[in-house]
This record gives sequence, C-alpha cells and structure tokens, in this order.
Amino acid sequence: MPKLVFDVETVGCDFDSLDETSKEYFLKYAENDQEIEDAKNSLSFFPVTAQIVAIGMLEVETEKGVVFYQNNSKKQEKFTEGAIEFISGSEIDILNNFWSKLAKYDQFITFSGRAFDGPFVMIRSAIHKIRSTKNLVPYRYDHKMHCDLADQLCFYDAMRRKFSLHMWCKAFGIKSPKEEGMTGLDVKAYFKDGRYQDIARYCMRDIQATKELFLCWDKYLKF
Repeated sequence: MPKLVFDVETVGCDFDSLDETSKEYFLKYAENDQEIEDAKNSLSFFPVTAQIVAIGMLEVETEKGVVFYQNNSKKQEKFTEGAIEFISGSEIDILNNFWSKLAKYDQFITFSGRAFDGPFVMIRSAIHKIRSTKNLVPYRYDHKMHCDLADQLCFYDAMRRKFSLHMWCKAFGIKSPKEEGMTGLDVKAYFKDGRYQDIARYCMRDIQATKELFLCWDKYLKF
C-alpha cells in the first residue's frame, strides 16, 4: 500500500489588516501586553487568518518527494535537490497540485495532521472553491488511512501530555528538523524576508523526520 508523508507551512495575515470585529474577537481574553502579542502571533494557526506557503510530500517507500511553495512571483521556479523536487506557485497552485498528487496514495502520514494540517488544507481549499478529493480527517482511531503520529505516540491522549516532533526525534535518535536553526515560528519572518526556498527546505526536513519516526512506530509500536 503506497504511503505518503505530508506537511504544511502557513503564514498568518498582519493583525492590522483585520476588521475591527475580528480584532476584538482575537483580543477578547487578552489581559496584558504579552497575551495581546501572543494573540496577534497566533494568526498563522487558523485557516481563516492565514495562507499556505508550502506543502511538502514524500513517498515512504521510494523517498522521492516534492515541495510546492510560494515565492511571491508570477514566474515559476523549479529545482531539484537529490530526490526532492521544489516547485513554486500560488496558494491555489499549491492546493491543486497537492490534491492531484494525493489521489494515488492509499495512506498518508503526518505529525499533528488531524488537528492542524488536514483541516487547514481542506478549509483553505474550500475558501478557494477547490473540492477536497480525500477526507484528511477520517475516523481518529483507525490509522490505515491517516496515520497521525502525534495521536499514535501518545496513544490517543492516554499519556499525560503530547510531545513535539523535535522531542520525539531526540528520543528515537532521529535528526530533528530544528537542528539547523529554523522552527515553525520563524516561517512568517522568513516569508516576509523573501527566504522562500529556506521555508520549502525546512518543510521537507520536517517531513523526512516524520518519515523516520513513522518507520520506528511501524516496526515497534503498530498493532
């Protein structure tokens, strides 16, 4: 059964671009300067206030992959590094390419994909009037279609807390995508600075780490 790992990188809109009602909604429970700043910085987490700037996809069996990413240019940029292809385009291009490629896979693997990546992609697709071709958030307790490692490794919240991809990688001896100095919190700043390829490469590093973690789970923990 062909398996695909995917991951999404997002960038929130500027808080000042929101209408007054939306601003009030996000700041409703903010009681001090830090909470106000945290609320403003949270916009990247929601598909109604953010856009997708990269989606990476990697085949588990062949280790061939592709990252579709935005570069704020009408001119398409395309390059290859090893078995990974990088292709630029608009958010609409990214989504159309994602759904087209996903169609041939029977199982997809994520880290926190049920809570974030899956819903985000489906909502952003609908906003752009693009029909989702697969349900990225199927029945939670069956990993056969969507294996979310964040769910699997905490045994569906049986553990006291969930851990980050970085911490699971360190525990299993896998190279963490954070080791090269970039985290998901840096994506907005990188996008603003025009470091589009760096975002695309970071997205693939996340995916490659997730793939290695999946192989550990598949061999030693799957039932």
